[in-house]
Amino acid sequence: MASEPKKIKMQPGYTDEGYPELFDIRAMPLQPKDKKPGQLPIQKVKKFFEDGFVIVEDFFKKEELERCRDAVEDLVDHLAQTLHKAGKIKNLYSEHGLFERLTHIEAEFPGANIVLHKFGTLPQAFKDLWSNERLLNVIEQLIGPDIAGHPVWNLRTKTPQNEATTVPWHQDVGYLDNDSYKVLQPTAWIPLLDANEKNGCMELTRRGHKTGKVATHQCCYGGTWYVMLEEDEMEKKLEIDMKKDKVLCPVPYGGMLLLNNLVPHRSLPNLSNEIRWSLDLRWQNPKLPNGFYGMKECVLMRSSKDPVAKIDWEKFERVNRHKEQRESVKDIIPQAEESEFDTTIQGPWMKKWEIVHVNRHVEKMDPSKDYATWHGHKA
Repeated sequence: MASEPKKIKMQPGYTDEGYPELFDIRAMPLQPKDKKPGQLPIQKVKKFFEDGFVIVEDFFKKEELERCRDAVEDLVDHLAQTLHKAGKIKNLYSEHGLFERLTHIEAEFPGANIVLHKFGTLPQAFKDLWSNERLLNVIEQLIGPDIAGHPVWNLRTKTPQNEATTVPWHQDVGYLDNDSYKVLQPTAWIPLLDANEKNGCMELTRRGHKTGKVATHQCCYGGTWYVMLEEDEMEKKLEIDMKKDKVLCPVPYGGMLLLNNLVPHRSLPNLSNEIRWSLDLRWQNPKLPNGFYGMKECVLMRSSKDPVAKIDWEKFERVNRHKEQRESVKDIIPQAEESEFDTTIQGPWMKKWEIVHVNRHVEKMDPSKDYATWHGHKA
């Protein structure tokens, strides 16, 4: 018998309330007197809180990222083998390397990058990086000694000139429920090669978090499942000057971009011939709500009271986030089972914001529903 979909109480995404003190310099924890390995100079920590982001160069050891690259190659090989066995592709393209193979697979099976994204597999190398002692020491400077990994982590499969891997302006809280509006959730964006303007690095708005507010997002961007922010909305609601406040953020291999969950940002198109792989990993205080609609808990990594002897990855991995996202909109999606090779994505954020573009991700949902009323009012 089919399981009942989880009941998720949805609220309109926009609220005029703002909590700048939870994200700006007033939220900076007391810094340790004796710096721990990897911890940042106080100037960089202050920049994170003042600007909403900071670039940290030469942070990771070569072997730490090489293991992640190897893990990505294994994931792409698994994808190729799976698609080939099912007759979806005729060639495994194993003669191509990490930065080309998925592009060739994608050419034969459009949407392969989305299938890979939905695998949700967390290789050991990713776990090791996420819970890296030096990295957690940095996160402690941002949120204090109680640290949990957020359920929304991503491997970004940025194949060249692909709309599905070009992310529009948004605030990360636009994908989460309204509880996340009051919780600082730092993200480390970690490229697995030099990230620059040509291959689609990140662009952010300096001090875009200063109001402590969440602007009105829309859904969905072009032919994707992404929420988006219009620039005039950013200027009006978030007091951003789009002519002065946009900052391009190239990050060299071995470095990372740290940003908070309120600062607007986007990912530029990849105009190179190589895939720009990257990871985004998130943390927060485990005592606070994670904003993920009750679908999945955080994974505890550090506690100020009791040392975490062993991270419970097994419990964390027991819940498939992408399956839960689809279940959350089951009331508006036809009852047909999702195919292993489905290249659409749905989730509760689609109930939260006005649907302004109906595309194949939206069309999979029940056409009899009035999408404009999901978030509580007519467009």
